[in-house]
Amino acid sequence: MADLRENSTEEIVKRYRIDVMQMARYLSWLESHAAAPVADTYQNEGMQHTIPFPVYDSTLLSFVREFMKTGLVNRNYAYVYSRNRLRNAQDEHAFIARAELAQMGDLAGILSKYVLEGNIRGSVWTEGVQNRVMFAALSRMKEIIEFWGKEPKGHGYAG
Repeated sequence: MADLRENSTEEIVKRYRIDVMQMARYLSWLESHAAAPVADTYQNEGMQHTIPFPVYDSTLLSFVREFMKTGLVNRNYAYVYSRNRLRNAQDEHAFIARAELAQMGDLAGILSKYVLEGNIRGSVWTEGVQNRVMFAALSRMKEIIEFWGKEPKGHGYAG
């Protein structure tokens, strides 16, 4: 699937549909947890000389694990950010709001940034949920797939 040329609407929709719709089941959770804590810090009284570490919501961890198994992962997400001049959550939201079918790979790059950087620095996962960028990017991808993925009705279309 890596050599699939994304030069037609059908090819782009086909490339992203299954993964986006699979991940879309997390949309309601991402939306509802924007204001809720998704991580807690574990500290044990008997462990005074250890560093406290975060404990993440199980749904967030499931989202991350499932995302890593999809074709949406873009390890070159830094290029997406530099090419589109994305510097902060405000830039990300503005880009997401105007994204169209041709930017599906860039939207996946935004999600990839949060998931992959979160593997190194866990606070990034929390940030992505709380600033609603992860919700917005996935939601926009779903909207685009649903809009462009509609099958024509009538006119002898046999699919």
